[in-house]
Amino acid sequence: MTTPRTLPMTVPAPDLPARVRIHEVGARDGLQNEKSVVPTEVKAEFIHRLAASGLTTVEATSFVHPKWVPQLADAEDLFPRLADLDGVALPVLVPNERGLDRALALGARRIAVFGSATETFAARNLNRTVDESLAMFEPVVARAKADDVHVRGYLSMCFGDPWEGPVPVHQVVRVARALMDLGCDELSLGDTIGVATPGHVQALLAALNEEGVPTDTIGVHFHDTYGQALSNTLAALRHGVTTVDASAGGLGGCPYAKSATGNLATEDLVWMLQGLGIETGVDLDALTATSVWLADQLGRPSPSRTVRALSVR
Repeated sequence: MTTPRTLPMTVPAPDLPARVRIHEVGARDGLQNEKSVVPTEVKAEFIHRLAASGLTTVEATSFVHPKWVPQLADAEDLFPRLADLDGVALPVLVPNERGLDRALALGARRIAVFGSATETFAARNLNRTVDESLAMFEPVVARAKADDVHVRGYLSMCFGDPWEGPVPVHQVVRVARALMDLGCDELSLGDTIGVATPGHVQALLAALNEEGVPTDTIGVHFHDTYGQALSNTLAALRHGVTTVDASAGGLGGCPYAKSATGNLATEDLVWMLQGLGIETGVDLDALTATSVWLADQLGRPSPSRTVRALSVR
């Protein structure tokens, strides 16, 4: 018989939101970075387990051409297996109109486009300039909005770029504002190589507000390359951000930026939020069990510190 878990002790801090929505990216951003292709049935089971743990937004897959992301080539097979997940938002990534056609044909009601704040990453990831990629997204967003489909705009390399180095705040703001002007409902700021620090996070959020991007439309997407993901998240929460991207078990990276290590682990995020008394609706023990299960499927331990700590108690 296991002893009920009583930690972390809840000690609220001032000026923080009462509730945070976790945008779970493990099934897409996490699995796309695996060297081997995870079977479709395992992906479907993973997403069902994530939903059962209380996560209400689970990014399901990507409709990028299989040539570029073979790990997610089974999108047409996977997405219908999730039809029973009532009340769970299942966003999918679409790169262009062809991807949008594939997603809409399967009934997707939430999509995401993926832009870059830097020219080098735009060229490597999208084979276009920043402005050419925005032009490519324009009809995608317009068609989605005409069909009442929710659109998220991902913006990568917001805090640093492995080829270009530091990325000026005004440069990020320009592209972010352009994505929102296309009609995106939500903006996710990506620290793709994990180099952000809290002051930088606060400065970028303030600059976005000054350019008319409301805090309630912004999500943050931190990688933990230098161990800064939780401190950067806390800085964003203090600014009023209430949407945080995270990946169960800390899975993920970026196949086009080799210095990008794993995402902020969802379990590590939930542990911190529980300690702060911030509601997430997530059952941490169930989520931890899910990541332990997936680690067994992948044949390696989870990189999440919270998963490792809770799975041996």
